[in-house]
Amino acid sequence: MLPPRPVRRITGPLLVAALVAAVLLLPLFVVVAAVASAFLPGRWRALRLLGFALVYLALEVAGQVAAGVLWVLSGFGRGLGSRAVQAAHYTVLRLLLDVLMRVAQHLFALRLVTDGDSWSPLDDGVPGSTNAMVVLSRHAGPGDSFLLVHTLMNRDHLRRPRIVLKDLLQWDPLIDVYLNRLPNHFVGPRPEAGPGSPEAIADLARDLGEEDALLIFPEGANFTPRRRFRAIERLRDRGLATAARRAEELRHLLPPRPAGVRAALTAAPHADVVLVAHTGLDHLHTVRDLWRALPMDKTLHLRWWFVPAAEVPREEDQLTDWLFRWWATIDDWIETTAAGDLSGSAGTGRRRRSTAPAPRR
Repeated sequence: MLPPRPVRRITGPLLVAALVAAVLLLPLFVVVAAVASAFLPGRWRALRLLGFALVYLALEVAGQVAAGVLWVLSGFGRGLGSRAVQAAHYTVLRLLLDVLMRVAQHLFALRLVTDGDSWSPLDDGVPGSTNAMVVLSRHAGPGDSFLLVHTLMNRDHLRRPRIVLKDLLQWDPLIDVYLNRLPNHFVGPRPEAGPGSPEAIADLARDLGEEDALLIFPEGANFTPRRRFRAIERLRDRGLATAARRAEELRHLLPPRPAGVRAALTAAPHADVVLVAHTGLDHLHTVRDLWRALPMDKTLHLRWWFVPAAEVPREEDQLTDWLFRWWATIDDWIETTAAGDLSGSAGTGRRRRSTAPAPRR
């Protein structure tokens, strides 16, 4: 359970104290990390982690300082909802996330590959690419999610993401401050029992502009075999035999929950839809998994599909069927990409085209 917001705000001064202590003790930390790295598998594992932790802490402090300045400039919080102040918050977030991703890619030797057949939000001249967007992405952990948000906010495109995300992420002070000042929606551990999640998502989508992108993770959680089993059982208990059968066919994904997607697309019929598949960090579920994977030396794959607003079905049954067919396409792409990595085809630059479902009209 999250503590009240005033209690969470105490973390600001604690972050500053932690950064000062880390700088003062940096020589000791470096020596300890270097010695530890000599006994650990991989290249300079402990030193890489130390470097990333220090950068992350410094960015947290810088972001908190910037948030304080913006709070003062907004009239001590009275103008936080103004367009100019919100734009400033997006700019700070974009700069911080850009630094974080560059450092992570360098320290952990991460390589980003966008499927050559896919549409990208950074492509110029794509019909509808300057329209409002509803982005539907698989749920594969914070690492891939940060990468996706970073791509949407890239300085060449400058989308302003509105995100539907788990409330536990508010434990991160930077996420807590910035995303509560911007139009986003935090979902509790049991969204189906929460007060009006579809209504809150509809509110986010209703006034989407051409610079905005509403990001939704229809699965609601990372894939695990146990969650997959429970999700299929829930569908069966609700008498949704067809949906349960289609969920059983998914090898890497949980079945999508259509309620939030339906609320967003109903509230924003003018928005194009972008579906996103990504893989590379999806197997890192725990701190133990992350520790075993370092140094990562991973190739992260992204695949985008673009569906114009006019081709998105609006009837409830058709929309649910459309969403499940897209999830089957994403599942096939993950399977193909994982098989390509194992066989070494990623190094040759070969890509296998995924077949997208024909839109229901």
